[in-house]
Amino acid sequence: MTAGTRQEWREWREWRGWRAAAQDALYAPGGFYRRAEGPAGHFRTSVHASPLFAGAVARLLCRVDEALGRPATLDFVDMAAGRGELTGAVLAALPAEVASRTRAYAVDIAGRPAGLDHRIEWLAEPPQGTTGLLFANEWLDNVPVEVAEVDAAGVARLVQVRQDGSERLGEPVDGAQARWLRRWWPLPGQEGLRAEIGLPRDEAWAAAVATLGRGLAVAVDYAHTADARPPFGTLTGFREGRETTPVPDGSCDITAHVALDACALPGGRVLPQREALHILGVTGARPPLTLASTDPAAYVRALANAGEAAELTATGGLGDFGWLVQPVGVEDPF
Repeated sequence: MTAGTRQEWREWREWRGWRAAAQDALYAPGGFYRRAEGPAGHFRTSVHASPLFAGAVARLLCRVDEALGRPATLDFVDMAAGRGELTGAVLAALPAEVASRTRAYAVDIAGRPAGLDHRIEWLAEPPQGTTGLLFANEWLDNVPVEVAEVDAAGVARLVQVRQDGSERLGEPVDGAQARWLRRWWPLPGQEGLRAEIGLPRDEAWAAAVATLGRGLAVAVDYAHTADARPPFGTLTGFREGRETTPVPDGSCDITAHVALDACALPGGRVLPQREALHILGVTGARPPLTLASTDPAAYVRALANAGEAAELTATGGLGDFGWLVQPVGVEDPF
């Protein structure tokens, strides 16, 4: 092998598209999502912000139960379950009669956490043919995607990255990826404009929905739609609770907002989290002041709940999440 060939080989090994680099950084042995502390050690989701979120998901599961005609077995599938926090909290929030019929699955690439509720089945892939609710909270934003950037000639090219986070432009975007960009995130010919090519997320969501025999599938994520795509993309990292430069070395989360409108299958729709939670009884309304004199303890509890509900539904924060609601064989329960 000549010196030139060795150099080309080293560069080929070092430079990769963002999809492959992020896949290894997040999910390979030793990757970010296989760490013992789990996602909660690095960023705050709606699940961790308040038990009101799990209560709302439990009420949604009850709505799905009614739409299904109260089947003998009701399935709850928690995609990207982290350490099973949402799964366990939803089971605890269900009415006893519904809980007795509920079969809960936590789906995550990490191993089963110690001390998890024995009623929860831990899986690496969602089960097939379920009847109930498949809920994916902040899953799709961690399905790795390629990044495209417009070069000086106005051509959209794939962005390549090394393990230290440095980037360069690679080959022009072509094939199915180019078709996806034209349909869902067209890039004007201005140098430096960027997009995340969401095709793998569309495919991942379609595959997850296909596991549901009847019921409702919901994906919850920071999102954008075709009328308001961010001109320079949203690729970023999180480490120890703070946003940071995305570096694909396994030291941080690597995430990008989701084009939920592209993921939606026929019959699906996207609504903001604040609207979805309001429908499910999480409003953020302050308790009446008179309660403070008649039942001070209840007033303090209600005030705390109002604060947590406000965080879950806040504009500019968690309330801006999108909920992709996908009925399968039932009417939309919202």
